[in-house]
Amino acid sequence: MAGKILEKCAERGLRMTEQRRIIATVLEEATDHPDAEELYARALKIDPKISLATVYRTVKLFEDNGILDKHEFGDGRARYEHADREHHDHLIDITTGEVIEFVDPEIEALQEKIARKLGYRITGHRLELYGIPIKKEKK
Repeated sequence: MAGKILEKCAERGLRMTEQRRIIATVLEEATDHPDAEELYARALKIDPKISLATVYRTVKLFEDNGILDKHEFGDGRARYEHADREHHDHLIDITTGEVIEFVDPEIEALQEKIARKLGYRITGHRLELYGIPIKKEKK
């Protein structure tokens, strides 16, 4: 089900080897924000001959061609997601590394208001919030 990624690769004229197709499939099926090591582990289950170097080269190729977005959430790992996904922001749990995607219309409106006030029109943005879970009181 690597449709969108393979489609983008074809649009950009990229040569698609079998191993690149596998990596594209793994990325398309990801519901999280995997790093290269995680992608490698998942791809290895499909093709035991795939190398970590191939995964790194492929995600770099996809990133350079606007197919993937690279995120660095402060944990020393570069993580990836589809570049053409619907807009969303991220909340990163600094205790577990979990990345939670969210959209908040109030935040979006406030950003637009601030940009207009400063004489700008927003053409894009990234919002990353970092936090720790609030412990719930026992009753």
